[in-house]
Amino acid sequence: MLTLKKTLSKTLSNYKDVLLFGLIAIVIGIIVGAIDTLFGKVLLEINNIRNNHVFILIPLLPLAGVLIIFTYSKIGENSIKGMSLIFSVEFNEEDTIPKRLVPLAIVGTWLTQLFGGSAGREGVAVQIGGTVAHSIARRISIKNSSKILLISGMSAGFAGLFQTPMAAAFFAMEVFIAGSVEYCALFPCIIASFAASYTSHALGLEKFSMNLNCPLELNVYLVLKLALLGILFGITGGLFAFSLNLSRKFLSKRISNPILRIFIIGCILSVLLLLLHKGRYAGSGTNLIEASFLNEKIYVYDCLLKFLLTILTMSAGFQGGELVPLFSIGASMGAVVSPILGLPGRFVSALGYVAVFGSATNTILAPIFIGGELFGYDYLPYLFIVTAIAYVFNGNKSIYSAQKILCDLNQLV
Repeated sequence: MLTLKKTLSKTLSNYKDVLLFGLIAIVIGIIVGAIDTLFGKVLLEINNIRNNHVFILIPLLPLAGVLIIFTYSKIGENSIKGMSLIFSVEFNEEDTIPKRLVPLAIVGTWLTQLFGGSAGREGVAVQIGGTVAHSIARRISIKNSSKILLISGMSAGFAGLFQTPMAAAFFAMEVFIAGSVEYCALFPCIIASFAASYTSHALGLEKFSMNLNCPLELNVYLVLKLALLGILFGITGGLFAFSLNLSRKFLSKRISNPILRIFIIGCILSVLLLLLHKGRYAGSGTNLIEASFLNEKIYVYDCLLKFLLTILTMSAGFQGGELVPLFSIGASMGAVVSPILGLPGRFVSALGYVAVFGSATNTILAPIFIGGELFGYDYLPYLFIVTAIAYVFNGNKSIYSAQKILCDLNQLV
């Protein structure tokens, strides 16, 4: 009888903690969704301004870079570590995330995008969510609250910006350790993701989605084509991750002064961005995504140039993220290879959009769900095949150098 009472008491206590996590997740989701909305709306206006004044703003990219690094060096503490700091806190709960990371990352990304740096925005959104959640978790005395709420905050940051709550939840749960999913955070992750997604939508942040309208019969020939695409996209994402990490190490050794490094690379970038189709590869790459899905002009080399310029931008020290550029690389590559395989352009662009992202982040569930949420769950079998094969052929590489590997898939290929 005594044992039964103890078991019942422990169960009720666990339920109490779960419900408390759920309530906290709602608060985190609303706060992060609101911040994401402000961040995203301003970013849209900034991109419009840059597109209208390309030859005025892009030449100033080196000075913007100097301002970013100088600001971080004066008031940023270790905030410039960005996603590496988020990973550090996940693996060592004694580490902390300074609240100043949020405004610094936001403004740094605004400046990078305004002056043409080839960078995304999701890295900042995830850092926003992680910082907000970490600040709240430090006031909660529940077992594993730091880890669980950090993951929940990250999912809220991703969901608030892209409004793909299911993909956001799985991305946050699987990104820390490749081959493992942190299901301990499942309940608050789901709640924080949906709360952030609904909040940003209610506040007027638009969601990208596309009706592919490409009915296809899944037969052996299509499966073979999907397998080839999975290998191509997997190698591309893995190569991007490998090149990014290698470039960061190389540049930090060759130009040890971060201000000098970002100024020199910024000068090179500004010249290249103007010479290469007058700013076509500036910003996150949403223009390439739209062109891929709307059957507009896509050059054979678009994906390669976006690949190289994004690596150069992020290696120099500019702020932002890699995911939207990865989306654009995958989508534009899909548009190029689709005629070769005799498949609809939109369909292959959608597969590239999700598979290159999954390969470069070394995740599998998140890209499958983001494909379903953006392009429709009717395409889930195709998304699964391509993403799974891309995951196997990425060489276990990740744009997040601090990511841990549970299972070495290199042994399988």
